[in-house]
Amino acid sequence: MKQNAKINQKADLIWAIADKLTGVYKPHEYGDVILPLTVIRRFDCILNDTKDKVIERYEDVKSMPMKDVLLRKASGFDFYNTSRYTFERLMNDPDHIEDNFRDYLNGFSDNVQDIIEKFKFDGHITTMANKGILYIVLKEFTSDKGNLHPKEISNLEMGYIFEEIIRRFSEAHNEDAGQHYTPREVIELMVNILFHDDNDILSGNNVAKTIYDPACGTGGMLSVAEEYLHSLNASTELVSFGQEINDQTFAICKADMLIKGNNADFIKDGNTLSDDQFSGQTFDYILSNPPFGREWKNEKAKVMEEAKLGFGGRFGAGLPAASDGQMLFLMTAMAKMKDIRQGGSRIAIIHNGSPLFTGDAGSGPSDIRKYILENDLLETIIALPNDIFYNTGIATYIWVLSNKKAGTVREGKVQLINANEMYVKRRKALGNKRNDISEEYIAEITRIYGDFVENEVSKIFDNEDFGYTKITVERPLLDEEGNPVLKNKKPQPDTSLRDTENVPLKEDIKEYFEREVLPFAPDAWIDEKKSKVGYEIPFTRYFYKYEAPRPSADIMAEIMELETELSGSLEEVFDL
Repeated sequence: MKQNAKINQKADLIWAIADKLTGVYKPHEYGDVILPLTVIRRFDCILNDTKDKVIERYEDVKSMPMKDVLLRKASGFDFYNTSRYTFERLMNDPDHIEDNFRDYLNGFSDNVQDIIEKFKFDGHITTMANKGILYIVLKEFTSDKGNLHPKEISNLEMGYIFEEIIRRFSEAHNEDAGQHYTPREVIELMVNILFHDDNDILSGNNVAKTIYDPACGTGGMLSVAEEYLHSLNASTELVSFGQEINDQTFAICKADMLIKGNNADFIKDGNTLSDDQFSGQTFDYILSNPPFGREWKNEKAKVMEEAKLGFGGRFGAGLPAASDGQMLFLMTAMAKMKDIRQGGSRIAIIHNGSPLFTGDAGSGPSDIRKYILENDLLETIIALPNDIFYNTGIATYIWVLSNKKAGTVREGKVQLINANEMYVKRRKALGNKRNDISEEYIAEITRIYGDFVENEVSKIFDNEDFGYTKITVERPLLDEEGNPVLKNKKPQPDTSLRDTENVPLKEDIKEYFEREVLPFAPDAWIDEKKSKVGYEIPFTRYFYKYEAPRPSADIMAEIMELETELSGSLEEVFDL
């Protein structure tokens, strides 16, 4: 699934059209023009073969209530254009290019016009016309570089081109390209694991399954999942659902779905956290790369309102810190899981390190982990290599969840896979992306997951291994004579001496206390009312390798060598 030379070449050619915008637009604004024109031109090329047939049919049915259905049938797609113009025909009348282009856009079916509206493109038409470049730019799209006919560019390749153009324009604007663009090799790994051992979808005949992404961006994850599944079993249908907050990327995702013949009505716009467009719906598979490290204060009122519903809403397990909303997407994914009686569901979702360990016992993040582990939902966490995303070099992880573990070898277990070193260096960095996960490593990680055995990069734990009871240890408050202060014949605690201990769930609290506390504080006791159960997953600790410090003599020799080199350099500088 690697981007090939053809895709990069076509992206380069489309990117070059932006040169015609110089002077009228600033570089970081080019994408606001080129992206919608690329989408419109793609529709234009697709509809070209049946264009005359649609215009002829339109004259017969334009007054009929069923005209939309009939025109779709005439075009051969779920969209059409009834204008007499195409990009090529627009070139025949340069003097009326603005009016004719608007006539052309108004000829599209409503679903395409919705997409164009999301791009907020109308004002750019006026600007380009007033500055005398509208005809010039459209003409560039009628050249070979703008040939986006399906015979030239497949739907999958078009998806790659869309995302590559977005990445380039986002970089020009110094924007967060990664929020729209997940590297394809990461998606492929997630999909490999999501469908692993699912015999129903891999070998069944005419099976229909659903897949959902609560932060779908341009739809890359959904597209790769569909393509991968069809490569394994062409008879299985995967119906895609997604929600996206960014108008531009939503428009591209919906356009991509329309172009591929999918139901574009299942792609919704809006804020998933505060306005769930799929409330009450469940899906067979859920995968996502939600934003992490971003506050959710704008959605706080709606989230808190839903949290009051407990498990009648999405956020019954707890709420994360207001500074980071990624676990809200995790809970959204869990809320969309089918009941096991309906076949259950599987989730693959990307997080940074924060959801593994932030939050003390009793806090929202800890309670969310507690719910996941005590309900045996967590299958695997995979540590990915650093520097594989375009917008961040920090540690990232794939969480794999399932409510179908019962009766399998994974029941009550969690597998941690350290794939941090499984990468190849890129010849040329793209933003923060300096590394790739090769096809060989994708296969190896998938095999390690499937084997479910312990080795140097795979550790298997019981769910309760990640749990602990946080106990509060009190010491008596003493009066001036050194005697304990009593109240109702009970010693009162000295808050300045109060301490806490985290006792692993697998240990007896009394035995732990007698072994670890009483020998050092014989007068201590546990305030059991304050005890809380917490969960954390200290991933890196489990794969830590001790490295002995270098001998001091070696370090001293290196320092002396550096001093000698520095002394020589200073002599040359000052001509000593």
